[in-house]
Amino acid sequence: MSRRGPAVLVLEDGTVMRGSAYGAIGSTFGEAVFSTGMTGYQETLTDPSYHRQIVVMTAPHVGNTGVNDEDPESSRIWVSGYVVRDPSRIASNWRATRGLEQELRDQGIVGLCDVDTRALTRRLRERGAMRMGIFSGDLAQAPADDLLGRVLASPGMAGADLAGEVSTRAAYLVPAVGERRLTVAAIDLGIKTMTPRLMAERGIDVHVLPAGTSPRDVLGLGADGVFFSNGPGDPATADHAVGVMEAVLAASVPVFGICFGNQILGRALGLGTYKLRYGHRGINQPVQDLRTGKIEITAHNHGFAVDAPRTGIFQTPFGAARVSHVCRNDDVVEGLECLDVPAFSVQYHPEAAAGPHDASSLFDEFVDLMQRSN
Repeated sequence: MSRRGPAVLVLEDGTVMRGSAYGAIGSTFGEAVFSTGMTGYQETLTDPSYHRQIVVMTAPHVGNTGVNDEDPESSRIWVSGYVVRDPSRIASNWRATRGLEQELRDQGIVGLCDVDTRALTRRLRERGAMRMGIFSGDLAQAPADDLLGRVLASPGMAGADLAGEVSTRAAYLVPAVGERRLTVAAIDLGIKTMTPRLMAERGIDVHVLPAGTSPRDVLGLGADGVFFSNGPGDPATADHAVGVMEAVLAASVPVFGICFGNQILGRALGLGTYKLRYGHRGINQPVQDLRTGKIEITAHNHGFAVDAPRTGIFQTPFGAARVSHVCRNDDVVEGLECLDVPAFSVQYHPEAAAGPHDASSLFDEFVDLMQRSN
């Protein structure tokens, strides 16, 4: 028998599920999404791409490895809420310094447990990602209609311009490990800690720049390449980032984009973007490299995708391009490659922590592209 206080979640379609409070007490709102990863919850919580989203974990047991100070992907938890079925009562990992629920409380993250997260996931798969509210404490006893009204009054994800809210406020350098071979300007649209670290391990000085950095200042660094990171929100609102991308492409500076950066490259090439029904989130998504036929298991976190021809070469303002990768689950575009300018992107996370690491070689591909272009 749970000794926790009551909590309730309400979806914008009127679905109500009652459970127990988990984490901080209060109320929170966001787009309800589900993650299929069975591990790596600390990386998920601290991924800036989850800003203004409530994450539902499909794995039934969460929290058993606790929390440490080495694995966060940013300086804070970014999810707006957290839903789990069965929270671990103890942390049993030698690296843990505290429990997951205590971390949620300390950072004011309202959550809910003791609900059937598989049933909730099926609801999101059937109806699509939608707004959700979590209410605990006194609010858990409020009439469901009143709580639904609060959910319907909360902002949606379509049309949300969020990259500037999660980006660094000041530029900083992640120095190369060992001898410096190259320099990269990384546009922080919600970058994860592991990304510049992996580039630094390849002998790259990484200058991480705020999302609002001007095209002139980006090019003024004289970097060997420009990286566009992952991030939250609707790519249709990211006009500034698209303008930076266009300037970099026009200058023929090598480009590598991931996740949100893939959508930014797509827009710069004149392609459209659209919102997926429920998105791809988790660490077990099969992607095929159309150039080689190879299948990789990859980590994803995106609710929008690029609308591009799945086969053949198409023309863009910057020359010829093609789709390089597709998801084998649903044929969503997972990568773009420019053929006349040095630029490529993928929709997934090659820096994936806690894994998988099938796609980490994409950083080597970026290194090769920069070296060939110099």
